[in-house]
Amino acid sequence: MADKGTGTADAVRPETPPGDGGAALVELRGAGKSYGNVRALHDVSLAVRPGRVTCVLGDNGAGKSTLIKIISGLHQHSEGELLVDGTAVRFSTPREALARGIATVYQDLATVPLMPVWRNFFLGSEMTRGPWPVRRLDIARMKRTADDELRNMGIVLDDLDRPIGTLSGGQRQSVAIARAVHFGARVLILDEPTAALGVKQSGVVLKYMAAARDRGLGVIFITHNPHHAYMVGDHFSVLRLGTLELSADRGEIGLEELTDHMAGGVELAALKHELAQVRGVDVQRLPEAEDLGSSAPASPEEAS
Repeated sequence: MADKGTGTADAVRPETPPGDGGAALVELRGAGKSYGNVRALHDVSLAVRPGRVTCVLGDNGAGKSTLIKIISGLHQHSEGELLVDGTAVRFSTPREALARGIATVYQDLATVPLMPVWRNFFLGSEMTRGPWPVRRLDIARMKRTADDELRNMGIVLDDLDRPIGTLSGGQRQSVAIARAVHFGARVLILDEPTAALGVKQSGVVLKYMAAARDRGLGVIFITHNPHHAYMVGDHFSVLRLGTLELSADRGEIGLEELTDHMAGGVELAALKHELAQVRGVDVQRLPEAEDLGSSAPASPEEAS
């Protein structure tokens, strides 16, 4: 078993989870999705609890996007159950999921680069004043509300009139997170928020992700970076080819083991004997299959 703590992770992720470990806000039970003859997701179970960060990791094609679409209401699951507050649901549109407090922040952030920060904060939900039919935008109240909400998340911007496209990637992600929290999100899904960011800006996003968790939200952090996940995560689920390869709480797994799962350590461990015959491969540094859990596939000798 790997060392379960790193100095970097402890700097962002406290030892004691702020959540109360209460009932799940959103839960998948044996959920799956098929597109015709293609099974994109199969028998995946996942629970999102208040005040906790649930990290979903996986390589390209692992099924992360399909999982997001099921929870956010874009697609319906074709097997298993999706429960919200303990009640089975089947969303028809993302608006239905949003009405139940499930908000998704995608990589493109759904912002208009040339519009000011405050306008992007209320995009599609603008505040108005005056009698109908001559109601007009209440700009002063929107600016004041946006500034208050951003500051509540620890985000201080000197000028809310500047185009949001002039902010750094980390700042734009932070505004999108604060916007979701303001409009009543109880479950926040973050789709690869640090994928295109540098080290410093990734740290900014992880900081505000932790702030959302501390406010009692259930956070789903979709990522392919185990180091970022381990800095803020309470529970880790690793997807591989549409199935759940690993599901473990923070106290049950270390960063090195999590990284091995993400890097395909299970497959490499199973093929250790064959790789030993390849010149230039140091198999002594590869983990044993049993060290990576019982989900490791059988070696070719065992399968034959």
